[in-house]
Amino acid sequence: MKNSTRANDSVPTENPRIIAMWSAPRSRSTAFLRMMMEREDLTTLHEPFSHLKDFGSTEVAGRTIDTEAELIEAIRALAGTTPVFFKDTTDFRFPGVLADQRFLTEARHTFIIRRPDEVIASHYALDPDVTAEGIGFGRLHELFETVGTATGEVPVVVDSDDLLDHPADTVREYCARVGLPFVPGTLNWGTRTREEWQKAPQWHQDARRSGGFTRAPREYEFTVDNHPALADFHRRQLPYYEELRRHRLSPRG
Repeated sequence: MKNSTRANDSVPTENPRIIAMWSAPRSRSTAFLRMMMEREDLTTLHEPFSHLKDFGSTEVAGRTIDTEAELIEAIRALAGTTPVFFKDTTDFRFPGVLADQRFLTEARHTFIIRRPDEVIASHYALDPDVTAEGIGFGRLHELFETVGTATGEVPVVVDSDDLLDHPADTVREYCARVGLPFVPGTLNWGTRTREEWQKAPQWHQDARRSGGFTRAPREYEFTVDNHPALADFHRRQLPYYEELRRHRLSPRG
């Protein structure tokens, strides 16, 4: 990334019409999206790019989308009528996003991270066939670097541990970085499922059961400490996580 500044020093000059949050799967991004769903000044989209990869199509504003290029145009069109926030995960690689310089610069691309040992254990419990690439940190880092090169700025990175330990301060700082007013009331929400989660409900049980940013300790049979393949995943993913974490925003508590 050339001529860049740290995310903590970067303040938007105008409010973006599109805000994206990217994460490796199992990184608490759905909880963040659930909070954003409480806002009245945004339209939210749940994993539109992943749904396109998983199911062959996705839907935006009643329109069925079949390609990444169409999806980018549909998000752009929707943003012409309402600010849009979407979150998506990097268990897939999205070449259309990586190649679209206009989309890389017109949207405010942000990132959320979680400790990879926790991510790996949680992901493996749901999908024992997951690969190292599917854990997602390498692809997340690639997208982070691509956005930084396109914009000349270090993208905003949220550490989900900060989100749990200091929710108000972390969200307030995030909002300041992306040009949104902070709405304290969005930090708590009802414990109910969402239509957007019905295609893959098993992946969103934690978000459905939660009513805010709280820790829910989990014990997993297989972890990076007792499973050789998961230990290898961790060894390969950790450098990407550590590089992203260097740029995390600091809550101003």
